Amino acid sequence: MDTYTTSEVADLIGVHPNTVRLYEELNLIPKPKRNTNGYRIFNDFHIEQFRFARTALKIEVVQRGLRKDALEILRTSANRDFDKAISLVNQYLQQLEIEKSNAEEALTIVAQILNGNTPETNKLFLTRKETAEHLNVTIDTLRNWEMNGLLKVKRKQNGYRVYTDEDIKRLKIISALRCANYSLSAILRMLNALSSNPNTNIKTVLDTPKDDDEIISVCDKLITSLKEAEHNAKTMKSHLQIMKKQFS
Repeated sequence: MDTYTTSEVADLIGVHPNTVRLYEELNLIPKPKRNTNGYRIFNDFHIEQFRFARTALKIEVVQRGLRKDALEILRTSANRDFDKAISLVNQYLQQLEIEKSNAEEALTIVAQILNGNTPETNKLFLTRKETAEHLNVTIDTLRNWEMNGLLKVKRKQNGYRVYTDEDIKRLKIISALRCANYSLSAILRMLNALSSNPNTNIKTVLDTPKDDDEIISVCDKLITSLKEAEHNAKTMKSHLQIMKKQFS
């Protein structure tokens, strides 16, 4: 088995030497042996594990602990427990499928709300507390949605906010999408598009950030990100099967 220095590993993988040391500190690669002068000595398994780690971390998925799951897969592989790592990838794929299903289901719920196929509240006006209870969210959540521009709430003469049937409908849409991990910016983008054109394709708008958006997160294009993560996970599984044959 060939051996490599830290700088040689960095050159082979295409990263800075400090990144090699960081991966070691995070237990994403096995701790290398050291020669008499204290320099690290890496081998072929380190190189392949590093490549595997780069693949696993290529897709940024943060919801419901998926990022944490990916790191656990890496640390398991670093310990050469390939069977367990493959099992963890299978679980990871199942969770991604659930996330995709939730994202698609949220779109169905939104369409039903927009078409008026959900029961409306019998009250013409609701207080913030009543609205939070009606939607099963916290008052702070409502306040956060309002501060982020998702809803403008009318006030009575005494200054108290009141929520109309139309507000409740809008909030149900926001709630359904947030439960499926769509970002606030994606939801606002969709709501603005619907205001301009009621026939807007909500799936397309939710999954397509604007060209001038300076910061785009995975939840700004949730369905696309989940599909990319699924493809990436399948690549990880294939890579692990090759590593199992090569290093077991």
